[in-house]
Amino acid sequence: MFRPLTTVFLRRFFAVVTAMTLSVTSLWAETRLLMAEEPGCIWCARWHAEIGPIYPKTGEGAAAPLRRMNLLEPLPKDIVLARRVNFTPTFILLVNGAEKGRMEGYPGEDFFWGLLGQMLDQEGIGFALKGDNQQEM
Repeated sequence: MFRPLTTVFLRRFFAVVTAMTLSVTSLWAETRLLMAEEPGCIWCARWHAEIGPIYPKTGEGAAAPLRRMNLLEPLPKDIVLARRVNFTPTFILLVNGAEKGRMEGYPGEDFFWGLLGQMLDQEGIGFALKGDNQQEM
């Protein structure tokens, strides 16, 4: 009488533990926004002037902290790109070091936020909008 009940309980228990483990693992995924740049890039300088100071203070910056990479140096070993970077700046959304989205060039402040938001949305990465307490999903 107790064996079937115990078997059902153990199956459900292990299913719940497995589901919780997978959920927690996905929450710990490291998300970064890689900015590939090179010395003398005027669009990179413009991004740093317009966006750079406020980026870490935004929901997008909290969801995908900035990591900078000099295009003239070798690609760090912990990064896997879908293809070579040809333009600067190039913004690459990385999840656990793998490329998930890319924005080539700097389209200006107004378009940058919208395009970055789309990249985050496509990967299901939530972020708080500027001046908003709700999560964008």
